[in-house]
Amino acid sequence: MKPHQVKTKADAKKIVAERGLDDVKVGVVDMDGVLRGKYMSRDKFLASLDKGFGFCDVVLGWDSYDQLYDNVSVTGWHTGYPDAPVRLLPETCRAIAGEDGMLFFLGEFAGDHEAVCPRAVLRRMLDKARAMGFGVRAGFEYEFFLFEETPKSVRDKSYRDMTPLQPGWFGYSVLRNSTDSDLYRDLLAACRDMDMPLEGLHEETGPGVLEAAIAVAGGLEAADRAVMFKTFTKVLAQKRGLMATFMARWSADWPGQSGHIHLSLTDKKGKGVFQDAKAADGMSATMRHFIGGQQRLMPETLAMIAGTVNSYTRLVPGFWAPTDATWGVDNRTCAIRVVPGPHTSQRIEFRVAAADANPYLALAAALGAGLWGIENKVEPSPPVVGNAYDKTFPKRLNLPRSLIEAAGRLAVSKPARQLFGDAFVAHYAATREWEEREFRRAITDWEMERYFEII
Repeated sequence: MKPHQVKTKADAKKIVAERGLDDVKVGVVDMDGVLRGKYMSRDKFLASLDKGFGFCDVVLGWDSYDQLYDNVSVTGWHTGYPDAPVRLLPETCRAIAGEDGMLFFLGEFAGDHEAVCPRAVLRRMLDKARAMGFGVRAGFEYEFFLFEETPKSVRDKSYRDMTPLQPGWFGYSVLRNSTDSDLYRDLLAACRDMDMPLEGLHEETGPGVLEAAIAVAGGLEAADRAVMFKTFTKVLAQKRGLMATFMARWSADWPGQSGHIHLSLTDKKGKGVFQDAKAADGMSATMRHFIGGQQRLMPETLAMIAGTVNSYTRLVPGFWAPTDATWGVDNRTCAIRVVPGPHTSQRIEFRVAAADANPYLALAAALGAGLWGIENKVEPSPPVVGNAYDKTFPKRLNLPRSLIEAAGRLAVSKPARQLFGDAFVAHYAATREWEEREFRRAITDWEMERYFEII
Protein backbone atom coordinates (compact mmCIF):
# COMPACT_ATOMS: atom_id res chain seq x y z
CA MET A 1 0.00 0.00 0.00
CA LYS A 2 1.18 3.52 -0.86
CA PRO A 3 0.81 6.36 1.67
CA HIS A 4 -1.54 8.35 -0.60
CA GLN A 5 -3.89 5.35 -0.65
CA VAL A 6 -4.43 5.54 3.11
CA LYS A 7 -7.91 6.94 3.79
CA THR A 8 -9.22 5.09 6.86
CA LYS A 9 -8.02 3.87 10.25
CA ALA A 10 -7.92 0.34 8.85
CA ASP A 11 -5.70 1.55 5.99
CA ALA A 12 -3.35 3.22 8.46
CA LYS A 13 -3.04 0.04 10.52
CA LYS A 14 -2.44 -1.98 7.37
CA ILE A 15 0.38 0.20 5.99
CA VAL A 16 2.18 0.27 9.36
CA ALA A 17 2.00 -3.53 9.47
CA GLU A 18 3.15 -3.91 5.85
CA ARG A 19 6.20 -1.75 6.52
CA GLY A 20 7.03 -3.51 9.77
CA LEU A 21 7.44 -0.19 11.55
CA ASP A 22 8.18 -0.13 15.26
CA ASP A 23 7.41 3.60 15.43
CA VAL A 24 5.70 6.31 13.40
CA LYS A 25 5.88 10.09 13.56
CA VAL A 26 2.87 12.28 14.38
CA GLY A 27 2.45 16.05 14.46
CA VAL A 28 0.13 18.98 15.11
CA VAL A 29 0.40 22.62 14.08
CA ASP A 30 0.64 25.49 16.57
CA MET A 31 -0.68 29.05 16.26
CA ASP A 32 2.32 30.17 14.18
CA GLY A 33 2.06 27.26 11.75
CA VAL A 34 5.05 25.46 13.27
CA LEU A 35 4.79 21.68 13.01
CA ARG A 36 5.21 20.13 16.46
CA GLY A 37 5.38 16.34 16.88
CA LYS A 38 7.09 13.22 18.09
CA TYR A 39 7.87 9.60 17.37
CA MET A 40 5.16 7.28 18.69
CA SER A 41 5.48 3.55 19.26
CA ARG A 42 3.48 1.28 16.97
CA ASP A 43 1.23 0.02 19.77
CA LYS A 44 0.53 3.55 20.99
CA PHE A 45 -0.18 4.71 17.45
CA LEU A 46 -2.58 1.86 16.69
CA ALA A 47 -4.50 2.53 19.90
CA SER A 48 -4.54 6.27 19.20
CA LEU A 49 -6.11 5.75 15.79
CA ASP A 50 -9.23 4.52 17.56
CA LYS A 51 -9.37 6.68 20.67
CA GLY A 52 -7.04 9.62 20.02
CA PHE A 53 -4.18 10.63 22.29
CA GLY A 54 -3.20 13.44 24.61
CA PHE A 55 -0.79 16.17 23.54
CA CYS A 56 0.32 18.85 26.01
CA ASP A 57 -1.80 21.88 25.21
CA VAL A 58 1.16 24.19 25.74
CA VAL A 59 1.68 24.08 21.96
CA LEU A 60 -1.43 26.26 21.69
CA GLY A 61 -0.19 28.42 24.55
CA TRP A 62 3.34 29.36 23.52
CA ASP A 63 4.97 31.28 20.71
CA SER A 64 7.40 30.17 18.01
CA TYR A 65 10.25 30.67 20.51
CA ASP A 66 8.60 28.39 23.10
CA GLN A 67 7.77 31.36 25.34
CA LEU A 68 4.47 31.11 27.23
CA TYR A 69 1.65 33.52 26.38
CA ASP A 70 0.51 35.47 29.44
CA ASN A 71 -2.78 36.72 28.02
CA VAL A 72 -4.79 33.70 26.82
CA SER A 73 -7.49 31.73 28.61
CA VAL A 74 -7.55 28.46 26.66
CA THR A 75 -4.45 27.26 28.48
CA GLY A 76 -1.86 28.58 30.89
CA TRP A 77 -0.52 28.21 34.40
CA HIS A 78 -4.11 28.66 35.60
CA THR A 79 -5.09 25.39 33.85
CA GLY A 80 -1.88 23.50 34.66
CA TYR A 81 -1.10 22.90 30.96
CA PRO A 82 -2.99 19.61 30.71
CA ASP A 83 -3.06 17.20 27.80
CA ALA A 84 -5.53 18.13 25.09
CA PRO A 85 -7.22 15.41 23.01
CA VAL A 86 -5.89 14.95 19.50
CA ARG A 87 -7.46 12.84 16.77
CA LEU A 88 -5.17 11.30 14.19
CA LEU A 89 -5.97 11.84 10.52
CA PRO A 90 -5.25 8.69 8.47
CA GLU A 91 -5.71 10.53 5.15
CA THR A 92 -2.65 12.71 5.91
CA CYS A 93 -0.28 9.72 5.79
CA ARG A 94 3.08 10.37 4.16
CA ALA A 95 6.40 8.60 3.91
CA ILE A 96 9.15 10.92 5.12
CA ALA A 97 11.81 11.37 2.47
CA GLY A 98 15.19 10.10 3.68
CA GLU A 99 13.88 8.19 6.72
CA ASP A 100 13.75 4.65 5.29
CA GLY A 101 9.99 4.30 4.95
CA MET A 102 9.09 6.15 8.16
CA LEU A 103 5.46 7.34 8.09
CA PHE A 104 4.11 10.69 9.23
CA PHE A 105 0.51 11.47 10.25
CA LEU A 106 -1.02 14.83 11.10
CA GLY A 107 -3.38 15.27 14.01
CA GLU A 108 -6.03 17.82 14.89
CA PHE A 109 -6.94 19.10 18.33
CA ALA A 110 -10.37 18.02 19.57
CA GLY A 111 -12.62 18.81 22.53
CA ASP A 112 -12.52 22.38 23.86
CA HIS A 113 -9.24 23.01 22.03
CA GLU A 114 -10.80 22.41 18.62
CA ALA A 115 -12.16 25.98 18.68
CA VAL A 116 -8.63 27.42 18.44
CA CYS A 117 -6.90 24.64 16.46
CA PRO A 118 -5.64 26.23 13.20
CA ARG A 119 -6.43 23.18 11.06
CA ALA A 120 -9.92 22.96 12.53
CA VAL A 121 -10.51 26.64 11.74
CA LEU A 122 -9.84 25.94 8.07
CA ARG A 123 -11.92 22.77 8.14
CA ARG A 124 -14.91 24.75 9.40
CA MET A 125 -14.53 27.21 6.53
CA LEU A 126 -14.46 24.32 4.07
CA ASP A 127 -17.59 22.91 5.70
CA LYS A 128 -19.22 26.30 5.23
CA ALA A 129 -18.23 26.33 1.56
CA ARG A 130 -19.66 22.83 1.14
CA ALA A 131 -22.94 23.88 2.77
CA MET A 132 -23.12 26.75 0.26
CA GLY A 133 -22.67 24.26 -2.59
CA PHE A 134 -18.98 24.89 -3.29
CA GLY A 135 -15.83 22.83 -3.43
CA VAL A 136 -12.48 24.54 -2.85
CA ARG A 137 -9.26 24.20 -4.81
CA ALA A 138 -6.07 25.85 -3.62
CA GLY A 139 -2.35 25.91 -4.20
CA PHE A 140 0.48 27.64 -2.32
CA GLU A 141 3.56 29.29 -3.81
CA TYR A 142 6.58 29.87 -1.59
CA GLU A 143 9.72 31.93 -1.91
CA PHE A 144 12.54 30.96 0.44
CA PHE A 145 16.20 31.87 0.83
CA LEU A 146 18.96 29.28 1.20
CA PHE A 147 22.22 29.92 3.04
CA GLU A 148 25.48 28.04 3.42
CA GLU A 149 24.98 28.04 7.17
CA THR A 150 24.00 25.76 10.04
CA PRO A 151 21.79 26.37 13.09
CA LYS A 152 25.00 26.87 15.08
CA SER A 153 26.78 29.13 12.59
CA VAL A 154 23.90 31.60 12.25
CA ARG A 155 23.78 31.96 16.03
CA ASP A 156 27.55 32.34 16.27
CA LYS A 157 27.25 35.13 13.68
CA SER A 158 24.25 36.69 15.45
CA TYR A 159 22.43 36.29 12.13
CA ARG A 160 24.79 38.75 10.41
CA ASP A 161 27.01 38.30 7.37
CA MET A 162 25.37 35.02 6.40
CA THR A 163 26.52 33.41 3.16
CA PRO A 164 23.74 32.89 0.60
CA LEU A 165 23.71 29.74 -1.48
CA GLN A 166 24.56 31.85 -4.53
CA PRO A 167 25.27 35.60 -4.93
CA GLY A 168 23.57 38.22 -7.05
CA TRP A 169 20.30 38.76 -8.90
CA PHE A 170 19.56 35.67 -11.00
CA GLY A 171 15.77 35.40 -11.36
CA TYR A 172 14.65 32.38 -13.43
CA SER A 173 18.30 31.56 -14.07
CA VAL A 174 18.98 28.33 -15.96
CA LEU A 175 22.64 28.82 -15.04
CA ARG A 176 21.83 28.72 -11.33
CA ASN A 177 19.33 25.86 -11.41
CA SER A 178 21.73 23.81 -13.53
CA THR A 179 24.73 24.50 -11.31
CA ASP A 180 22.65 23.51 -8.27
CA SER A 181 20.76 20.78 -10.10
CA ASP A 182 21.50 18.16 -7.41
CA LEU A 183 19.74 20.30 -4.82
CA TYR A 184 16.82 21.07 -7.13
CA ARG A 185 16.36 17.44 -8.09
CA ASP A 186 16.57 16.26 -4.47
CA LEU A 187 13.87 18.74 -3.47
CA LEU A 188 11.64 17.84 -6.41
CA ALA A 189 12.02 14.13 -5.65
CA ALA A 190 11.39 14.59 -1.92
CA CYS A 191 8.21 16.51 -2.64
CA ARG A 192 6.97 13.79 -5.01
CA ASP A 193 7.80 11.10 -2.47
CA MET A 194 5.87 12.95 0.23
CA ASP A 195 2.76 13.52 -1.93
CA MET A 196 3.21 17.28 -2.20
CA PRO A 197 4.42 17.49 -5.81
CA LEU A 198 5.71 20.78 -7.18
CA GLU A 199 4.33 22.28 -10.39
CA GLY A 200 7.39 24.47 -10.67
CA LEU A 201 10.69 25.26 -8.96
CA HIS A 202 12.96 28.08 -10.07
CA GLU A 203 15.52 30.66 -9.02
CA GLU A 204 13.91 33.90 -7.85
CA THR A 205 15.46 37.34 -7.87
CA GLY A 206 17.97 37.68 -5.06
CA PRO A 207 20.95 35.79 -3.63
CA GLY A 208 20.06 32.16 -3.02
CA VAL A 209 16.30 32.56 -3.25
CA LEU A 210 14.07 29.90 -4.81
CA GLU A 211 10.36 29.80 -5.55
CA ALA A 212 8.27 26.63 -5.42
CA ALA A 213 4.69 26.21 -6.63
CA ILE A 214 2.96 23.32 -4.88
CA ALA A 215 0.44 21.43 -7.01
CA VAL A 216 -3.19 22.41 -6.52
CA ALA A 217 -5.37 20.27 -4.25
CA GLY A 218 -8.53 20.40 -2.15
CA GLY A 219 -8.52 22.96 0.65
CA LEU A 220 -7.28 20.90 3.61
CA GLU A 221 -4.86 18.89 1.50
CA ALA A 222 -3.45 22.11 0.03
CA ALA A 223 -2.73 23.53 3.49
CA ASP A 224 -1.34 20.19 4.72
CA ARG A 225 1.03 20.19 1.76
CA ALA A 226 2.12 23.74 2.56
CA VAL A 227 2.91 22.95 6.20
CA MET A 228 4.80 19.81 5.24
CA PHE A 229 6.67 21.59 2.45
CA LYS A 230 7.94 24.35 4.71
CA THR A 231 9.06 21.89 7.38
CA PHE A 232 10.73 19.31 5.18
CA THR A 233 12.40 21.83 2.88
CA LYS A 234 14.19 23.03 6.00
CA VAL A 235 15.00 19.42 6.89
CA LEU A 236 16.42 18.67 3.45
CA ALA A 237 18.49 21.86 3.51
CA GLN A 238 19.93 21.24 6.96
CA LYS A 239 20.85 17.66 6.06
CA ARG A 240 22.90 19.18 3.22
CA GLY A 241 24.65 21.71 5.46
CA LEU A 242 22.36 24.53 4.36
CA MET A 243 19.60 26.55 5.99
CA ALA A 244 16.30 27.68 4.50
CA THR A 245 14.29 30.60 5.83
CA PHE A 246 10.64 31.44 5.18
CA MET A 247 10.76 34.78 6.98
CA ALA A 248 8.66 37.47 5.30
CA ARG A 249 11.82 39.56 4.89
CA TRP A 250 15.27 38.87 6.27
CA SER A 251 17.18 41.85 4.86
CA ALA A 252 16.40 45.47 4.04
CA ASP A 253 18.47 45.04 0.88
CA TRP A 254 16.33 42.32 -0.72
CA PRO A 255 12.65 41.80 -1.55
CA GLY A 256 10.42 39.93 0.85
CA GLN A 257 9.36 36.32 0.54
CA SER A 258 5.83 35.64 -0.58
CA GLY A 259 3.46 32.80 0.23
CA HIS A 260 0.83 33.47 -2.43
CA ILE A 261 -2.36 31.40 -2.40
CA HIS A 262 -4.14 30.42 -5.61
CA LEU A 263 -7.81 29.82 -4.87
CA SER A 264 -10.96 28.89 -6.76
CA LEU A 265 -14.42 27.46 -6.11
CA THR A 266 -16.19 24.65 -7.92
CA ASP A 267 -19.78 23.49 -8.05
CA LYS A 268 -20.95 20.10 -6.79
CA LYS A 269 -19.87 18.50 -10.08
CA GLY A 270 -16.36 19.92 -9.85
CA LYS A 271 -16.81 22.65 -12.47
CA GLY A 272 -15.25 26.02 -11.73
CA VAL A 273 -17.74 28.77 -10.88
CA PHE A 274 -15.51 31.84 -11.28
CA GLN A 275 -15.60 32.05 -15.08
CA ASP A 276 -18.35 33.67 -17.16
CA ALA A 277 -17.22 34.38 -20.71
CA LYS A 278 -20.09 36.82 -21.28
CA ALA A 279 -19.40 38.96 -18.21
CA ALA A 280 -16.94 41.83 -17.78
CA ASP A 281 -13.38 40.50 -17.51
CA GLY A 282 -14.86 37.00 -17.81
CA MET A 283 -15.80 37.09 -14.12
CA SER A 284 -18.97 35.47 -12.82
CA ALA A 285 -21.07 37.22 -10.18
CA THR A 286 -19.84 34.59 -7.71
CA MET A 287 -16.23 35.54 -8.37
CA ARG A 288 -17.01 39.24 -8.20
CA HIS A 289 -18.72 38.91 -4.82
CA PHE A 290 -15.95 36.61 -3.58
CA ILE A 291 -13.40 39.33 -4.37
CA GLY A 292 -15.67 41.93 -2.80
CA GLY A 293 -15.69 39.99 0.47
CA GLN A 294 -11.95 39.46 0.43
CA GLN A 295 -11.36 43.11 -0.25
CA ARG A 296 -13.77 44.29 2.46
CA LEU A 297 -12.46 41.98 5.19
CA MET A 298 -8.74 41.95 4.37
CA PRO A 299 -7.94 44.86 6.73
CA GLU A 300 -9.88 43.13 9.53
CA THR A 301 -8.36 39.67 9.05
CA LEU A 302 -4.80 40.66 8.09
CA ALA A 303 -3.43 39.34 11.40
CA MET A 304 -4.41 35.82 10.25
CA ILE A 305 -2.48 36.35 7.02
CA ALA A 306 0.45 38.44 8.26
CA GLY A 307 1.00 37.02 11.73
CA THR A 308 4.51 38.12 12.69
CA VAL A 309 6.12 41.49 13.38
CA ASN A 310 8.41 40.78 10.45
CA SER A 311 5.42 40.31 8.09
CA TYR A 312 4.88 44.06 7.97
CA THR A 313 8.40 44.82 6.74
CA ARG A 314 7.32 43.20 3.47
CA LEU A 315 4.09 45.15 3.03
CA VAL A 316 5.74 48.29 1.69
CA PRO A 317 5.52 49.92 -1.78
CA GLY A 318 7.76 48.64 -4.53
CA PHE A 319 8.60 45.22 -3.07
CA TRP A 320 6.04 43.09 -4.93
CA ALA A 321 3.68 43.14 -1.92
CA PRO A 322 0.42 45.09 -1.50
CA THR A 323 -0.21 47.98 0.88
CA ASP A 324 -3.98 48.25 0.32
CA ALA A 325 -6.84 45.81 -0.23
CA THR A 326 -6.80 46.19 -3.99
CA TRP A 327 -7.62 43.91 -6.88
CA GLY A 328 -6.96 43.82 -10.60
CA VAL A 329 -7.03 41.53 -13.60
CA ASP A 330 -3.60 39.92 -14.06
CA ASN A 331 -2.08 42.78 -12.07
CA ARG A 332 0.75 41.82 -9.72
CA THR A 333 0.78 45.18 -7.95
CA CYS A 334 -2.54 44.32 -6.27
CA ALA A 335 -3.41 42.32 -3.17
CA ILE A 336 -5.83 40.18 -5.19
CA ARG A 337 -4.89 39.20 -8.72
CA VAL A 338 -7.55 37.72 -10.98
CA VAL A 339 -5.96 35.08 -13.20
CA PRO A 340 -8.21 34.77 -16.27
CA GLY A 341 -8.84 31.48 -18.08
CA PRO A 342 -11.39 28.77 -18.71
CA HIS A 343 -13.47 27.47 -15.82
CA THR A 344 -10.76 24.88 -15.07
CA SER A 345 -8.12 27.51 -14.33
CA GLN A 346 -9.71 30.92 -13.66
CA ARG A 347 -8.78 31.77 -10.11
CA ILE A 348 -7.69 34.32 -7.56
CA GLU A 349 -4.09 34.79 -6.53
CA PHE A 350 -4.13 36.05 -2.95
CA ARG A 351 -0.88 38.01 -3.01
CA VAL A 352 -0.97 39.63 0.41
CA ALA A 353 0.22 36.45 2.15
CA ALA A 354 3.93 36.02 2.91
CA ALA A 355 5.98 32.86 3.32
CA ASP A 356 5.81 33.19 7.12
CA ALA A 357 2.01 32.80 7.28
CA ASN A 358 0.31 29.87 9.01
CA PRO A 359 -1.10 28.12 5.90
CA TYR A 360 -4.29 26.99 7.64
CA LEU A 361 -5.13 30.44 8.94
CA ALA A 362 -4.15 32.34 5.80
CA LEU A 363 -6.30 30.09 3.64
CA ALA A 364 -9.15 30.21 6.16
CA ALA A 365 -9.05 34.02 6.10
CA ALA A 366 -8.96 34.19 2.29
CA LEU A 367 -11.75 31.65 1.89
CA GLY A 368 -13.93 32.84 4.76
CA ALA A 369 -13.89 36.45 3.58
CA GLY A 370 -14.77 35.37 0.04
CA LEU A 371 -17.69 33.26 1.21
CA TRP A 372 -18.89 36.16 3.36
CA GLY A 373 -18.79 38.31 0.23
CA ILE A 374 -20.91 35.80 -1.70
CA GLU A 375 -23.45 35.57 1.12
CA ASN A 376 -23.74 39.35 1.34
CA LYS A 377 -23.39 40.05 -2.41
CA VAL A 378 -20.52 42.45 -1.74
CA GLU A 379 -19.43 44.36 -4.81
CA PRO A 380 -15.71 45.10 -5.10
CA SER A 381 -14.29 48.49 -6.00
CA PRO A 382 -13.32 49.06 -9.65
CA PRO A 383 -10.27 46.98 -10.63
CA VAL A 384 -6.89 48.66 -10.55
CA VAL A 385 -5.35 49.28 -13.95
CA GLY A 386 -1.64 50.04 -13.91
CA ASN A 387 0.56 50.47 -10.85
CA ALA A 388 -1.43 50.20 -7.61
CA TYR A 389 1.48 51.75 -5.69
CA ASP A 390 1.00 55.03 -7.57
CA LYS A 391 -2.65 55.35 -6.61
CA THR A 392 -4.52 56.52 -3.53
CA PHE A 393 -7.34 54.43 -2.14
CA PRO A 394 -10.14 55.02 0.39
CA LYS A 395 -9.14 54.62 4.02
CA ARG A 396 -11.37 51.54 4.36
CA LEU A 397 -9.03 49.72 1.96
CA ASN A 398 -5.82 50.64 3.77
CA LEU A 399 -4.13 47.66 5.38
CA PRO A 400 -2.88 47.79 8.98
CA ARG A 401 0.74 48.87 9.11
CA SER A 402 1.77 46.81 12.14
CA LEU A 403 0.92 43.54 13.85
CA ILE A 404 -0.54 45.27 16.91
CA GLU A 405 -2.88 47.30 14.70
CA ALA A 406 -3.90 44.19 12.77
CA ALA A 407 -4.53 42.24 15.98
CA GLY A 408 -6.73 45.03 17.28
CA ARG A 409 -8.74 45.12 14.06
CA LEU A 410 -9.26 41.35 14.20
CA ALA A 411 -10.30 41.37 17.86
CA VAL A 412 -13.25 43.72 17.23
CA SER A 413 -14.28 42.40 13.80
CA LYS A 414 -17.88 41.17 13.88
CA PRO A 415 -17.56 39.32 10.53
CA ALA A 416 -14.39 37.57 11.75
CA ARG A 417 -16.14 36.44 14.92
CA GLN A 418 -19.11 35.20 12.87
CA LEU A 419 -16.82 33.28 10.53
CA PHE A 420 -14.14 31.90 12.84
CA GLY A 421 -15.80 31.95 16.26
CA ASP A 422 -15.38 34.15 19.33
CA ALA A 423 -13.02 31.70 21.02
CA PHE A 424 -10.59 31.60 18.11
CA VAL A 425 -10.62 35.34 17.43
CA ALA A 426 -10.04 36.21 21.09
CA HIS A 427 -7.28 33.62 21.47
CA TYR A 428 -5.47 34.37 18.24
CA ALA A 429 -5.67 38.16 18.57
CA ALA A 430 -4.19 37.84 22.06
CA THR A 431 -1.30 35.74 20.74
CA ARG A 432 -0.52 38.41 18.14
CA GLU A 433 -0.62 41.14 20.79
CA TRP A 434 1.87 39.04 22.77
CA GLU A 435 4.11 38.75 19.71
CA GLU A 436 4.19 42.53 19.33
CA ARG A 437 4.91 43.03 23.04
CA GLU A 438 7.82 40.60 22.84
CA PHE A 439 9.24 42.65 19.97
CA ARG A 440 8.84 45.89 21.94
CA ARG A 441 11.09 44.46 24.66
CA ALA A 442 14.00 44.14 22.20
CA ILE A 443 16.71 46.73 21.65
CA THR A 444 17.49 46.65 17.94
CA ASP A 445 20.79 47.17 16.16
CA TRP A 446 19.24 50.23 14.49
CA GLU A 447 18.56 51.84 17.88
CA MET A 448 22.07 51.13 19.14
CA GLU A 449 23.74 52.55 16.03
CA ARG A 450 21.48 55.60 15.96
CA TYR A 451 21.35 56.59 19.62
CA PHE A 452 24.23 55.05 21.61
CA GLU A 453 26.73 57.86 21.16
CA ILE A 454 24.94 60.90 19.81
CA ILE A 455 21.83 61.19 21.96
